Amino acid sequence: MAVLVTGGAGYIGSHMVFGLVDRGEKVVALDNLSTGNRGLVAESADFIEGDAGDRELVCRLVAEHAIDAIIHFAGSIIVPESVEQPLAYYANNTVVARNLIEAAVRSGVRNFIFSSTATVYAGESDKLLSEDLPAGPISPYGRSKLMTEWMLEDSARAYDFRYVALRYFNVAGADPKGRTGQSSPRATHLIKRACQVALGRVPHLDVFGRDYPTPDGTGVRDYIHVSDLVAAHALALGYLRDGGAAGVMNCGYGRGSSVREVIAAMERVTGRTLPVKESPRRAGDPPWLIADSRLIRATLNWRPAHDDLDNIVRSALAWESKLNSP
Repeated sequence: MAVLVTGGAGYIGSHMVFGLVDRGEKVVALDNLSTGNRGLVAESADFIEGDAGDRELVCRLVAEHAIDAIIHFAGSIIVPESVEQPLAYYANNTVVARNLIEAAVRSGVRNFIFSSTATVYAGESDKLLSEDLPAGPISPYGRSKLMTEWMLEDSARAYDFRYVALRYFNVAGADPKGRTGQSSPRATHLIKRACQVALGRVPHLDVFGRDYPTPDGTGVRDYIHVSDLVAAHALALGYLRDGGAAGVMNCGYGRGSSVREVIAAMERVTGRTLPVKESPRRAGDPPWLIADSRLIRATLNWRPAHDDLDNIVRSALAWESKLNSP
């Protein structure tokens, strides 16, 4: 048996490939390299350049590699960009996912793990967001992900098919062994950008919005280390293979940090003051996104090992420092 990882050359996907290889799994990494980096894929994994929405390709890979599970990361992820280009997001997220699910069902893959998002919630309250809350995405990105959750739910009812959709909160940090990390220079992740500023590669850090209804006026997010996220996927894979029921689970620590608190963490780690430029809010950004993680802890026995903001920042900075080193 093997696992197909779509978006396997991307930030989170490449971490997942290493995580599966470390666990002795056979892995096929599928990526069209539109934003991914071939050099981030573990050498022992089989790499295929191609599109996750190519049904014939996916069916062929399932047959050739005896794939029994798909972990789907491929997609577009920038919230403000989704507001500007909604149709592109529905094409690259929703339509591609629909084709991938069809290929899985057609080729008999029963286990499917989906990279969903906390932006399916409205995020207007500082209360923890639980999976039973009504969805209320305010961006095309969040809506495109929610549509995929609906397709998975309907497919699980209709076919011999089960899934876990993990609603990510804010993923950050890098592989503790230094093998992979966030490598796109255009990435908009706050901690990535703060690392670039700290290393002098970007002149200042943009703080988008200082008038949110939060303690310091900046947006509050639940930052989760990418290695803890990978561990949650590995547990979800075992859960599905053991016959676990389909469903949706939050993947976050259960506490939030504001933009200013992230800046303070970077300044503690580096011992330097970050130059900051305050700008208006970005379209589609809610004030709060903090996980209620009780369900995933109880269902998968998930126990995070990297739950510390300074350590998340430190690992991200170590990777960013390595990117352009001689």
